[in-house]
Amino acid sequence: MLLEIENLDVSFRNDEGEVTDAAHDVSLSLDRGEVLGIVGESGSGKSSVAMSVARLLPSPPAFWPNGRIMFDGVDVLKMPLPELRAIRGKRIGVVFQDPMGSLSPLHRIGDQLAETVRLHEDVSKAAAHERAVEWLGRVGIPDPAARARAYPHELSGGMQQRVMIAMALMLEPDLLIADEPTTALDVTIQAQVLRLMRDLWRGNSAVLLITHDLGVVSQMATKLAVMKNGHVIETSNDPAAFFAAPSHPYTQALVREARRMELSVNPA
Repeated sequence: MLLEIENLDVSFRNDEGEVTDAAHDVSLSLDRGEVLGIVGESGSGKSSVAMSVARLLPSPPAFWPNGRIMFDGVDVLKMPLPELRAIRGKRIGVVFQDPMGSLSPLHRIGDQLAETVRLHEDVSKAAAHERAVEWLGRVGIPDPAARARAYPHELSGGMQQRVMIAMALMLEPDLLIADEPTTALDVTIQAQVLRLMRDLWRGNSAVLLITHDLGVVSQMATKLAVMKNGHVIETSNDPAAFFAAPSHPYTQALVREARRMELSVNPA
């Protein structure tokens, strides 16, 4: 199993010492060739769990009082920081919700993508830049060579998000953590990006997909988990069966609302 989350608690301690629990007793697993969709409302704990997998939550205030996160047989929560930095980007790719918070405003887009390559591979600047331009094109950015010379603030929010997706995919990681990866994208680009993600996991990779969009989950997930108030309340290894007959009242309500929204957008 590539990823095993076992009885994980995620908590935060403020300056006064008060503790808030973001997730409790979460157990999930994900293997190569699978897409695990974690769905739930804002504040359900899904992003806290996902960011814990790459240990990207700032600690403090975050801490993990119980549980393990086993990535390819090694507990990420006990991994020394140099080892952790070595696998971030190369073996674990991440697409964040907020691209402007993740891209440097001081460096050109192409330079940032090329630097990601050179941090993990022994390639020339020219080769890294060429790959950066190639991937900008693959995620649907028009005139990628020109866009590679742009700074983040010169791109739209949707283009910034596509840059983040390119940065996460270009090293073909073993595990891609995608936190609301298509929220800022129009329908055409969303479909293109989802195809790229499917191409990745159909190889030898896995995707941990965090979203509130059940439509995206229905297109992508091979298994799913529903979170509410920090707890996993329902799981399924058969998404088609889940959407046909969810068992928990909360997930039944989610599916009904998703169907209502779909009908309002695409009336019969």
